[in-house]
Amino acid sequence: MDKMPATLANWLTHLESLHPKTIALGLERVAEVKQRLHLSPGFPVIVVGGTNGKGSVCAMLESMLHAAGYRTGLYTSPHLLDYNERVRIAKRQASDAELCASFAAIEKIRGDIPLTYFEFGTLAAMQCFIAHNVDVAILEVGLGGRLDAVNVFDSDCAVVTSVDIDHTDYLGDTREKIAFEKAGIFRAGKVAVFGDPDVPDAIVEQSQKIGAQLWCLGQQFSFKAGAQQWDYQGAVGTRSSLPHPALRGAFQLHNASTALAVLDVMKERLPVSMAAVRRGLLEVELAGRFQVVPGRPMLILDVAHNPHAARSLAHTLGSMAPCARTFAVCAMLKDKDMAGVVRALNPHIDVWLAAGIAAPRGATADELVQVLEQERVGGQVQVFATAGDALHHACNAAGENDRIVAFGSFYTIAEVMRARGIGFLH
Repeated sequence: MDKMPATLANWLTHLESLHPKTIALGLERVAEVKQRLHLSPGFPVIVVGGTNGKGSVCAMLESMLHAAGYRTGLYTSPHLLDYNERVRIAKRQASDAELCASFAAIEKIRGDIPLTYFEFGTLAAMQCFIAHNVDVAILEVGLGGRLDAVNVFDSDCAVVTSVDIDHTDYLGDTREKIAFEKAGIFRAGKVAVFGDPDVPDAIVEQSQKIGAQLWCLGQQFSFKAGAQQWDYQGAVGTRSSLPHPALRGAFQLHNASTALAVLDVMKERLPVSMAAVRRGLLEVELAGRFQVVPGRPMLILDVAHNPHAARSLAHTLGSMAPCARTFAVCAMLKDKDMAGVVRALNPHIDVWLAAGIAAPRGATADELVQVLEQERVGGQVQVFATAGDALHHACNAAGENDRIVAFGSFYTIAEVMRARGIGFLH
């Protein structure tokens, strides 16, 4: 291109227009550009995939490694409010200038090779990490694993947090097919960590086929939960009397154990003390994952967008002190299992505030209402154009002892955060 975009916003608009498909699975194009850029990390790389729990495991790893004094690089997706959330160095978001410089270097060298928005972002993140000479990079898989752009980098430890039905258009419609795609991040001679006690055959078969060493929750590592503290038992020892992670939710001890198993794998290159583990667990933050916003009525934000995540949200809501009424601000993408999400949360909701999402895959409020009617939900149903409008109504209608829970997608939570004036955590 003749003239490079001047701002990050202009770059993102440009990247969105570059490739006809937002998702184009396959590694040949991105591998070629990676080679041209000479992106060869000299530091350990941890790749984290899975249906749910990826963000939590990444955040815990970042928090514990940072507490141990390492300069961390963390690449995640999608973002809630600003693109910069996706690229963090030493727990700080990359600046607009750094991201623009990385995008410009990629644009200059890619020639006629088309790259998607996500592929561009993945290469730019690694470029930032190399420029900052990080001690470790944690890369979150965008979609699947085998053909995801992140998989162009060889990991020293690969993690699959959980396997459930999601993204069926791209990954297949059975748990085994999805597990096969996620196991594509495993590497020969390296440890692969699996954080779900229900291990699909495809996970075991793929690790055996390529010669990866498989560590599974409930087998090579496990945890024992107590009311105030919990214990982790790993392949290389025990970590006892641990504080519960600052992240709330039904599966957070699964996620924390998975993160500790990764630290076990990496202990020669990245030793982490008990003090750093404890501090990391207490200080971990992750926007939009059972995030409780201070004030009355209580507002809970959760990006739950598939039945597995919705069941976890339902479990956590059920374990809280009873409240008078629960208002649900719900908006979803239409390629998600909307009925499954509604079914999981129906017993906990008194008033459904259905909203639309103005994005290419967004379901309209009417389409969501149709699902609510089909599922014969117990609560009252009201319709709003946007999640912001629904939130505004909920704040006016809810009493001090009620609670509002917003969920359904990253778009929903981003809209609610903007409407409420909630900034990102960092």
